[in-house]
Amino acid sequence: LSSFVIRLKDDDSGDHDQNEENNTQKDGEKEKNDREKPQTTSKRKAVVPGPAEHPLQYNYTFWYSRRTPGRPTSSQSYEQNIKQIGTFASVEQFWRFYSHMVRPGDLTGHSDFHLFKEGIKPMWEDDANKNGGKWIIRLRKGLASRCWENLILAMLGEQFMVGEEICGAVVSVRFQEDIISIWNKTASDQATTARIRDTLRRVLNLPPNTIMEYKTHTDSIK
Repeated sequence: LSSFVIRLKDDDSGDHDQNEENNTQKDGEKEKNDREKPQTTSKRKAVVPGPAEHPLQYNYTFWYSRRTPGRPTSSQSYEQNIKQIGTFASVEQFWRFYSHMVRPGDLTGHSDFHLFKEGIKPMWEDDANKNGGKWIIRLRKGLASRCWENLILAMLGEQFMVGEEICGAVVSVRFQEDIISIWNKTASDQATTARIRDTLRRVLNLPPNTIMEYKTHTDSIK
């Protein structure tokens, strides 16, 4: 794992409404129906590790979003604005994506990279996220690329040791600062959130005085 790299998602990505939750449920039902249908040519092929590749414990999907600051974001426009880059199942497939991606520190404007487990949308209303929250770390300019890489490598390498609690990570590039966050499923599980915080401090090598904020997605929606 020491030989690889990844990216994340943000904090103030705007307000969304309940429409997305319904869409997410429909999407989940559609995927279930698709799985139960006989194989057809139109069916998306499952992403699997190639021969002799090193499988990850979970498949992950990279996403990218960019928006005009100051423009209100509805759930619908947010979802239209978020683009799927691709899904990978192995260390080697991860590197194929990551090696061609712009580093967060080289992004301009109001941009986010998201890396989430396959099947989880990087939106608060997704079933996997709606009862969860995220640790947020605000970074001065110049640190995002290294922190993002360390964070996603730790996530892919299962260094957080919190079972299936991790949903994904985000790096958000803003004008004055950059924001890095990691999302988990159960905001009320204090032992889990504390373990994620302590692992974050270690893998990002954060100074002791670094301010870390935990925010539940229900608070974000408000």
